[in-house]
Amino acid sequence: MVFLKSALMSKEIAKIFPIDEALQNAIASVDRELFVSSSLRMHAYSLNALPIQEDQWISSPLTVAKMTHFLMPSGADSVLEIGCGSGYQAMILSKLFRRVFSIERIEKILLEAQDRIRKSGVYNINTKLDDGQKGWSAYAPYDRILFSACVKKIPSAIEEQLQEGGILVAPMIEDGNKQVIRRFRKNGGYLDDGEVLESCSFVPVLDGIAR
Repeated sequence: MVFLKSALMSKEIAKIFPIDEALQNAIASVDRELFVSSSLRMHAYSLNALPIQEDQWISSPLTVAKMTHFLMPSGADSVLEIGCGSGYQAMILSKLFRRVFSIERIEKILLEAQDRIRKSGVYNINTKLDDGQKGWSAYAPYDRILFSACVKKIPSAIEEQLQEGGILVAPMIEDGNKQVIRRFRKNGGYLDDGEVLESCSFVPVLDGIAR
């Protein structure tokens, strides 16, 4: 299914940042309105981040497109997302990966995301409530891992759960409070030093679970 407003938004994104046809189609096939609060639906297709509950945000569609593009999903089977949030990023990933695993630490936010995903009729997204820094070892290793929140360093548990040759994309705090998106590859059992792709602004990864 293609949603007209989402398709127009996808084309607008592609004019700003080059994304391939598969990603354009993925964005067009997700009803973004479902993932924002009813009071903000008039802004659902703007290329801006929008607030959700618990001082969290749904990333701008442009940022979601960039993060997905940076993962280089072609040929990959499974992806782990740290920070489910509204569920929108996981929905986009579900159109490009056979298996999506997404962890959220705030129970109220996760329950709403799960409800949105059910209403969307998508069945290849697996979610759970947990501290995302632990990862999800039961289904590891993953071909790709995506942080949807900012970290100071990649936890060792996450590094271990990435497939050899796999790719990890994360917003990271460097040089004080500066945030950058960094892409890592795993070679010889360890992550390389990574490459900086661009500057960014994400909420931080926090410890524990909030019920």
